[in-house]
Amino acid sequence: MSALQENTALKAYNTFGIDVKARYFSEILTEEGLIEMLQSDLIHSQSLLVLGGGSNVLFTQNFDGLVLKIGIPGISAVANGDEVLVTAGAGVVWNDFVNYCVSHGYAGVENLSLIPGTVGAAPVQNIGAYGVELKDVFHSCKAFEIATAQSRVFNFGDCGFAYRDSVFKTTLKGRYIISSVTFKLSTKANINTQYGAIQDELRKRNILQPGIADIATVVAQIRVSKLPDPSTIGNAGSFFKNPVISKDQFEKVYHDHPLVVNYPLADGKVKLAAGWLIEACGFKGVIAGQTGTWKNQALVLVNHGHATGQEVYSFSEQIIAAVDAKFGVKLEREVNIL
Repeated sequence: MSALQENTALKAYNTFGIDVKARYFSEILTEEGLIEMLQSDLIHSQSLLVLGGGSNVLFTQNFDGLVLKIGIPGISAVANGDEVLVTAGAGVVWNDFVNYCVSHGYAGVENLSLIPGTVGAAPVQNIGAYGVELKDVFHSCKAFEIATAQSRVFNFGDCGFAYRDSVFKTTLKGRYIISSVTFKLSTKANINTQYGAIQDELRKRNILQPGIADIATVVAQIRVSKLPDPSTIGNAGSFFKNPVISKDQFEKVYHDHPLVVNYPLADGKVKLAAGWLIEACGFKGVIAGQTGTWKNQALVLVNHGHATGQEVYSFSEQIIAAVDAKFGVKLEREVNIL
C-alpha cells in the first residue's frame, strides 16, 4: 500500500495555502495502489477526502480523517482520422495536459489553458473558461468505487454534466475516485474566440487567423493579467459561480443596473458575471485582515499570508450578503468548503 503518513501538514496541498493538518495522508501514484488502499481497513474507518491539485478547496479546520492525494501520471493518444482520443492520468497537472494537446495539434482544450488543478478533478467540477467547458471535450473516465474497489467507465451520458457540476458532486458524491480521463479532441481546430477578451488580445498581437497555440497563449496571458499566481499568493481561482437567473429576474436586475455584464443562454436564462456584481458592491481589491479580494479580479479571494480558512469563509459570507442586498441575486461558492 502507498506510504501512509500521520498528522501531515496540508499547506502545500491546497492552493489557498491554509495551514491545517490531516490525521492520515497518502499519495496514490498507480491504479494498483488505489485498489490496495480501497481494500484496506483504514479507508472504511475514517472520513475520506480525495485531493487533486487542492485548487478548489477551502479548509476551515484540520481534517480528522484520511486524505488521498491522487497523483496518477501519464498521457497517451489514439488517432482515428481527424478524431483523437487522449487519455490522461488523474494526477496530471491540468495545464501540462493542455500544453501536451496543443503541442501535438490536438484541438479542443486550448481555451482551458492555465486553469489550476489536475485532470482527475476536471470532470467532477466540469471546469470551464472562455466559452468552453470540460463536457464539450469529454469522452469518458475510469473511476473506482470506494466501497468495493471495483472499476467503472463513465461515458458522457453517465456524468450529468451541468454548469460547474456533475454526478460526482451530487448523486455519486464521495462514492468514486477517478483514476483517468479520456478526451475527444480533433486535429481540425474549431477556433472559439467569442468569449471574454480573446478577440481584443488577438488584435493587439495582429493575429488574424489564430491557431490553437495562439488561443492557448492568449488565454493564459489574460488569466495571468487577471488572476494571482497561487505560488506567490494563496487563492483558489474563481471563488464563486457566475449566477444563472431567469429572464424575469434578469429584467428586474437590468432595469436597476443596465451596465450589468450578462450572457444570454440558449434556454432563455441569463448568466451574470459574478466578478462584476462583487466589484459593483465595492469589494474589488479589498483587504480584510489576512484575506480579501484580488486587486485585478473581485471574483478571486486571496490569502495575504496567514489567513485561516474560517477568516476567508466569513469574508465570503459578507460578499454573498452584499450582492444579495444590492441585486437580489444569491451567489454560490464554486470552492468546496471543508
